[in-house]
Amino acid sequence: MSNSIYKVMELIGSSEVSWEDAANKVIEKASKTLTDLRVAEVVAQDLKLENGKITAYRTKLKVSFKFHD
Repeated sequence: MSNSIYKVMELIGSSEVSWEDAANKVIEKASKTLTDLRVAEVVAQDLKLENGKITAYRTKLKVSFKFHD
C-alpha cells in the first residue's frame, strides 16, 4: 500500500429544490476540475428565506481529493 496525501476543502452548494440537490451540484461542479474525489461529508445545511418563504436550500460539504505525483 502506498502512502497517499489528501486535501480537504469546504464547498457550499445551493438549490431551489432540496439539500440533496445542493450537495449533488457541489460534487458535479467539483468533479469537473478536481480529480480523484474520495469523500464528501455534510457539515451543515441551512435555508435562505425571503418573506417567510424558503427560496433556497444550502448544503456545506467537506470534500476530499487525492494529490497525485
